[in-house]
Amino acid sequence: MAAAAGVSETQRFARRAAAASARRPSALLETAARATGMTLSGIVLLVIGVMAWALGYLVAGRPLYLLAYGAWAVVALSWVIGRRPLPLTGERSEARPRIAEGETIGMTVSLTAKRRLSTFILEEEVPPLLGQQARVPVATLESGQTVEHSYDLTCWRRGVYQLGPLNARWGDPFGLTERSEKLAEPFELLVHPSIEPVQDRPLTRLWEDPPIRPPISKPWPFGMEFYGMRAYTPGDDLRRIVWRAFARTGQLLVRESEQGITDQMTIVLDQSRQFHSKGAVSESFEAGVKAAASLGVHHLREGYSVTLEGNNRRLVGPLRGPNSPMSLLDELARADLAKESLTGAIMRMVADARSNAHVIILTPHLDAEAAARLKLLLERGSHCVVGALMWDEGAADTLGRAAALGAQVVEIRPNMPLAVAFRNEIGAGR
Repeated sequence: MAAAAGVSETQRFARRAAAASARRPSALLETAARATGMTLSGIVLLVIGVMAWALGYLVAGRPLYLLAYGAWAVVALSWVIGRRPLPLTGERSEARPRIAEGETIGMTVSLTAKRRLSTFILEEEVPPLLGQQARVPVATLESGQTVEHSYDLTCWRRGVYQLGPLNARWGDPFGLTERSEKLAEPFELLVHPSIEPVQDRPLTRLWEDPPIRPPISKPWPFGMEFYGMRAYTPGDDLRRIVWRAFARTGQLLVRESEQGITDQMTIVLDQSRQFHSKGAVSESFEAGVKAAASLGVHHLREGYSVTLEGNNRRLVGPLRGPNSPMSLLDELARADLAKESLTGAIMRMVADARSNAHVIILTPHLDAEAAARLKLLLERGSHCVVGALMWDEGAADTLGRAAALGAQVVEIRPNMPLAVAFRNEIGAGR
């Protein structure tokens, strides 16, 4: 994520979207102009004519009547001239239906005129949250001539958008009326979240010893081969004590088995609207989507099975295979905030019969109820990593709650590379 002077790209985009909305005319005037086929100048001239006629009627002023009739005549003439059809056909170049966040795509439009045309505008309707309207003014176009016009469109925010339709706008010489003709139908554009290199060690148990993956291992509970011995600590199973070693050394030593490695990943994306940052674009939610995309794509490329859970339902999965990253990114492009809390997602995993999945929870706030459900998941033996989305000081409570339960915790802060965040784990004795 590019940043300058401590301001993220998401924040800059939100400011641009707000500024663009502020510059737009009122919705009432814009709707009236499109319904009547007139510009704002034409509507103003029409209103002036009505006011002049009313004032002339009240004071019996002939000049005011002439002014009103003249204004109406100009508007009527402009409307008749602007009704002339535009003999133009257009074809949009084939655009990719999926692109990455922040990527710029080039659009090309081929125009063919049946007679000589001049002074019209080619306009591609773009959703306000995606970018600015793409407008290309065309000065002249000769009869039978085919020309190509190109423009660039930068997709600043991930999501699903209807791009288009492609319209041609023209009017009369006075600029009082305007007419629009559709040249190309709209199409759906999926903007995938950006991804970063990230490393995460998928485990199936709460603790790990040694702190690196053994060279040979199997998914738990089959990966229980003998690895070594360590000193006895209160709470260890007495059946694991090696009495022969105690007889030789006088120390209580317990048998340590090789860490089981799972090939099943479950990523939980907290969609709770209550706890994420506010604004036109929720920066904390976008950070969570980016982390989910980066982790999911990384593990799918490594051959793991990945499941993406949301607050109210399973978003996608389990996925596996070379084409799976596209399905994961498609679903993350559609992800949005919801009213439901994180508790429902954790309870679905508790009720799941599987207990050998590596769970990653991305949340800005772990409340007491969600922490109680997470404790049930940990008591089943699942290994959980909590990615705390640190967007304000209140999110620091998540670190303490998750670490107290014994889960691994990573801090995901704005403008911090994910690779750095996942190298600094805390909790569960770390």
